[in-house]
Amino acid sequence: MSAEHGTGTVATALGTLAPGFRDFLVGAGIVVVAGTVLLVLSRRASPTHRRQAALVGRYLLLVVLAVIVLFPLYITVVDSLLQPDQVVAKPPILFPTHPQWSSYATAWTQGHLGRYLLNSFVVTGVIVVGELVTSIAAAYAFAFLRFPFRKTLFVVFLATMMVPVEVTFLTNLNTVVSLGWYNTYFGLTIPFLATGFGAFLVRQAFLGLPGDLRDAAELDGANHWQFLREVALPVARPAVAALGIFSFFSAFGQYLWPLIVTKDDRLRTVTIGLKFLANSQLNNFNVIFAGTVLAALPLFILLVVFEKQLVRGLTAGAVKG
Repeated sequence: MSAEHGTGTVATALGTLAPGFRDFLVGAGIVVVAGTVLLVLSRRASPTHRRQAALVGRYLLLVVLAVIVLFPLYITVVDSLLQPDQVVAKPPILFPTHPQWSSYATAWTQGHLGRYLLNSFVVTGVIVVGELVTSIAAAYAFAFLRFPFRKTLFVVFLATMMVPVEVTFLTNLNTVVSLGWYNTYFGLTIPFLATGFGAFLVRQAFLGLPGDLRDAAELDGANHWQFLREVALPVARPAVAALGIFSFFSAFGQYLWPLIVTKDDRLRTVTIGLKFLANSQLNNFNVIFAGTVLAALPLFILLVVFEKQLVRGLTAGAVKG
């Protein structure tokens, strides 16, 4: 294939794209090329200029990656503010000139999102608290207590992380039905009150404590509860906060389990409510997108508020010295 033919093929492919998206791809390509050129030129410059050029190149790359990640979210918000016929327009509209804020009111009232969000918060709150309590207790036992087969039990505990959740659905469902918890908050929450990942994450944070602290606490007469509350937990706070955020995201986004374990709308969560909203608003795509934005808003708020704790929890123990 000749170079001219290859160039023509690329131009033809770009020409079939929507103008806005084509401009976005071209702009992203220019930024990547500019960053690459800066990195190449920095090799021939002085050390100071080399560091500055490398820093600029990294920031350009991060900007491009951020735009790629955030672009679908931006399009979702834009589509929620358009008229239904504008959502499917070609080329797509990238900025609403006459935003239709009424789509959010329609999604909230006709989709009953208030009730579904309340159910999601109740279920998620119980699961988060349960996972934190069980994970901290298990992590403390595996980190500080000495008992037979401790390492073997910890490996078995971690092995549960390799079992897909879908594999346990039938067993959990039979257990919930036999206990009379079907279509109740107990059935929605109790199967998720313990997690191997949480115990592992908090245990690793506990292991970072110097052994002298435990010895000093014992000499002072502190029991296990006092040592956990006054010494271990404050040090492991970033890991505990990160676990809480992960648990919230996982529990809030559940769909299949709440669908099969409930039958009444009064117990449905927001993920199932979005499905009902989509079924009732087949021709109003803007209302569906508005409901999606409303359902995802708590997750974005949580991520923004606890972003520092999440980063600290993920990076705790990564750098020593």
